[in-house]
Amino acid sequence: MDLTGAQWRKSTKSGSNGGDCVEVADNLAGVVLVRDTKDRDGGTLAFEPAAWAGFVTLAKEIGPRG
Repeated sequence: MDLTGAQWRKSTKSGSNGGDCVEVADNLAGVVLVRDTKDRDGGTLAFEPAAWAGFVTLAKEIGPRG
């Protein structure tokens, strides 16, 4: 998969301390990409947009844990 056009943005829920950060690229057709901000070359997860939307909805319903 060609990721050169991916426009990454840091999650609004990521802290400013540099830890536990996630970046999302949702500008490519038919795919949402997710990677770890601390290890940008460590791999990328790819989701169908509907699956990603379902995850985000559920995460908002559940809220933060811990």
